[in-house]
Amino acid sequence: MTEATLAEVLLKSEGIEPETTVSLRRLLEAVFASTQPRAMSYTEFLEWADEDTLAEWVNGEIEMTSPATTQHQLISKFLTKVLDIYIQMRGLGTLLYAPFQMKLKNGREPDLLFVKREHLARLRPTHLDGPADLVIEIISSESARRDRADKFYEYAEGGVPEYWLIDPEHQRAEFYILENNYYTPVFSGRAGRYDARVLPGFWLQVEWLWQDPLPSPLRVLAEIVGMDSALVEAFEKALAG
Repeated sequence: MTEATLAEVLLKSEGIEPETTVSLRRLLEAVFASTQPRAMSYTEFLEWADEDTLAEWVNGEIEMTSPATTQHQLISKFLTKVLDIYIQMRGLGTLLYAPFQMKLKNGREPDLLFVKREHLARLRPTHLDGPADLVIEIISSESARRDRADKFYEYAEGGVPEYWLIDPEHQRAEFYILENNYYTPVFSGRAGRYDARVLPGFWLQVEWLWQDPLPSPLRVLAEIVGMDSALVEAFEKALAG
């Protein structure tokens, strides 16, 4: 029973005239409605959030997220360097990374997302309006439920063709491709080679992600494209001075 309905019952019990009761009921309903939380539109969310805000827009509400750990940041930086150079040099599209929104059913903020050249029209100044071609999430204990459940189904329903889940704590990576609106696992484990589906010629040796320190992005790229490692070593020495 709402406050307005309860008030109507009380007024009637006091013998107040029906016409007065109806008027008071309408007034109370209006007051009661004005005090209820209103869902925030996605436009309002984007106006509220700045580029440093750790938050997502979920069912019209703000859902705050936790800051990343050092390990999370290091893996994210490694993948960003390797992927960004590869994507740029081959003219495949654009790589973006958090904080940047992807708007599907909800406004999510993947750790990394890749948009093919032919889909760059989906990019807006503040967000990607539609699915990325590849989304990468680096799992933490705080984000595991969202990444494995909520986002897993949202990304599939929204049409993201390829989804990577990187779990540093358990040193395990999972790779999914979209088939019939559902994600099919194509590779998982602590080690081994995974060949990306939406990045032609790109592959990842999973155990690279768990090395301490992480491998040189230049040497990794050299191995991916089959370049002589001695040339890369000479280039790195020249850079180091």
